Amino acid sequence: MWGTASEPTVADMDTSAAPPFPWRRVPVFAVQALFAGVTWRSLVSLVTGAIIGPLGGILILVLVSAGISGLVTIVIPLAAGAALLVVIAALTSIQRGRLTAYLGVQWTPLAPSPPATSALGTLWHLLRSAATWRQFAYHLIAGVYNAVAAAVAIALWSCGIAMLASPLLGIGMEDGVRLWRLFGVGIAVVLAAPWVTRGLATLDAAMARPLLGLTKSEALARRVTDLAASRSSTVDAADAERRRIERDLHDGAQQRLTSLAMNLGIARATLTDLPEEGSRAIAEAHEEAKQVLTDLRDLVRGLHPAVLEDRGLDAALSAVAARSPIPVRLRVDMDRRVARDVEAVAYFVVSEALTNVARHAEAEHAAVEVSLEDGQLRLRVADDGRGGADPQGGTGLQGLSDRVRSVDGTFRITSPLGGPTAIEAELPCAS
Repeated sequence: MWGTASEPTVADMDTSAAPPFPWRRVPVFAVQALFAGVTWRSLVSLVTGAIIGPLGGILILVLVSAGISGLVTIVIPLAAGAALLVVIAALTSIQRGRLTAYLGVQWTPLAPSPPATSALGTLWHLLRSAATWRQFAYHLIAGVYNAVAAAVAIALWSCGIAMLASPLLGIGMEDGVRLWRLFGVGIAVVLAAPWVTRGLATLDAAMARPLLGLTKSEALARRVTDLAASRSSTVDAADAERRRIERDLHDGAQQRLTSLAMNLGIARATLTDLPEEGSRAIAEAHEEAKQVLTDLRDLVRGLHPAVLEDRGLDAALSAVAARSPIPVRLRVDMDRRVARDVEAVAYFVVSEALTNVARHAEAEHAAVEVSLEDGQLRLRVADDGRGGADPQGGTGLQGLSDRVRSVDGTFRITSPLGGPTAIEAELPCAS
């Protein structure tokens, strides 16, 4: 009709007041975050967590309620408690797997449960475990947090995409300024969604690490245990290698040197008509062969004496004291044998200490005391020499200290100038 004004269209509107969205001001990293794999893995982690978390939390609450309501009996709380522990363990495994698969969280394996002596004993051990209650707390928190976090992330993505699609859906068509504002807000929401999604997933992982994994103190204790086991394996391997070398020397080189010394001795005794130079050469070779054989026997004995393996530390130290060039008073007070590696360290400490006394101390007497008390093997080697022994002086004392530390022992030396000198060591022994 002539007197009726038509409704304005988009073409009739003056859109000069609505400047285009400033694309050039959008940081490159904000756009890249939209296509980063970590963004979508974080979103999938939140969505799967929104399924696992609430279901697990509801199941835990049901079992707890069943156990409380059945307190008038014994069977129902026990059954509910056992089922609760199984559910917690299963949920922990699932949640750890989810966080590892989507967020790359690495976990230290949990400590294995002790051997089950009875069902009640296992149940009691798990109930007393701090890890069980940390996992319980996480699953209750995850039942709420995972659902809320996923809802926030999905809402951001959905609203942002809907705002971007507003021109196609006809939203805000009556006002060009409003159209561009809605479109701009949609871009801002979509660009912010990846960072919010990542932040929510990161917070989930941050809560899960201490609750589903090990605490710092537990991880440190596990590391110490692993290092102790590794060190024990290394010590056992070194001990086995020493035994192999001892066996090879005893059965190979030592036997051939013995045969050589015997042949030279026979030649020295029977070939009496040789020139003086020839007789002297045979005699020198015979004496040298006997000396090398003695040195080799001492070497083999020092590697790991057979008497230590067969008869223990008392007999082995008695042999060391008998071979010492200075008088040694020996006292061994042990009611049982200790671990093989501890025996070996004790033997080498006493043997090397007495060797140092004979070579460097200018002593007239020495005393060795060995006792086993309160799970500690205590060694004391004393002499009345000139003193002044220095672990840094190349006398092997530093090596003794290192041997003692290899079994978590303590090593002390007291050696004032003028003497006397006392070497003390304490070696822990498993009962």
